[in-house]
Amino acid sequence: MPPFEVPEGDPFGPHNLPYGVFSHAGSQERTVGVRLGDHVLDAGAAAHALGSPYASLLARPTLNPLLAAGRTAWSDVRRALTAWVTVPAHQETVAPFLHPLSSVTLHLPFEVADYVDFYASENHARNVGHIFRPDAADSLTPNWKHLPIGYHGRSGTVVVSGTDVVRPSGQRKAPADPAPVFGPSVRLDIEAEVGFVVGVPSTIGSPVALDGFREHVFGLCLLNDWSARDIQAWEYVPLGPFLGKSFATSVSAWITPLDALEEARVAPPERTHPLLPYLDDSGEEPGGYDLRISVAINGHVVSEPPFSTMYWTAAQQLAHMTVNGASLRTGDLYGSGTVSGPEPAQRGSLLELTWNGRDPLELPDGKRAFLEDGDVVTLSAWAPGPAGVRVGLGEVTGRVVAG
Repeated sequence: MPPFEVPEGDPFGPHNLPYGVFSHAGSQERTVGVRLGDHVLDAGAAAHALGSPYASLLARPTLNPLLAAGRTAWSDVRRALTAWVTVPAHQETVAPFLHPLSSVTLHLPFEVADYVDFYASENHARNVGHIFRPDAADSLTPNWKHLPIGYHGRSGTVVVSGTDVVRPSGQRKAPADPAPVFGPSVRLDIEAEVGFVVGVPSTIGSPVALDGFREHVFGLCLLNDWSARDIQAWEYVPLGPFLGKSFATSVSAWITPLDALEEARVAPPERTHPLLPYLDDSGEEPGGYDLRISVAINGHVVSEPPFSTMYWTAAQQLAHMTVNGASLRTGDLYGSGTVSGPEPAQRGSLLELTWNGRDPLELPDGKRAFLEDGDVVTLSAWAPGPAGVRVGLGEVTGRVVAG
């Protein structure tokens, strides 16, 4: 089938057009690509051939120049790309720049500036509370319904889908142990998340309001924030996650622009506590996204978390992240936190799925409480699109290897 003739209903049709960065086999030269079905369009080469004023933004080894260009440029480029792959008059010019995905290498699509991870799913937070504080009167911490809890992570170990994840080592101490020991994590876990990619920076000292979300955030992607639960449990009091989180965070090779997800926007769950003005979105456009995530281990689906259940929206997270005057940089990445739904089969981590190892998963290749060396974890997702078609998100895959 010719590359322009994407099968009807393909989740990566012209209605989607996510952005990535690729190189040809045997070449070190990277350039911006746009996915169409099972092909990738060399966006810079096509733009140059068609005389686009945005050729200089697209013929780059990273998405960062396009991210920094702002919403007007994002919209103009998207309209142009849609025309290039749908208007017959352009096909002869554009066809040489469409390459089979199987023939190229995909890379981390943008240079990550800062990385922040949130804790925005009430279902996840309550599950964790029940596991670690079973006797507490409320499974949520007192601040949870008043602000999006987060922590500043490590950007240098954000890796693209397909990168092996080395089992981390560190200190761990079980409650009954007399002293900590050092060694590889024995409770390696996943966190099924959605990552948001910042394009336009902000000025230090100037918070970004809720209605500034779409002016600063370019798009989103799937994200797996790998977690060493045993290392995390021993180190995190009183300052929070450190070595148990910083060893690897996997992201998709494809960034889906927000403009491709208009039909997927939904209202967040009903708020049960009054919000301070900077977080009050009652008068704003719907800030949630209806993303249907699937988590597979060694090809076997173990969970299907719904992103529409997230209590705190990406706009609220951005507002909270900057309300103290912290500035945004092009390439900033922030994760939603683990996505978990209300049902047991919708939990986004093994910590929850196995109830901290008490109830191991029954997989075709054996039981799993936590991840074993050689396990391959894959996150995939789709969202409702125009006229009933699905918008596919690029998958995130990682294989655990021994440290």
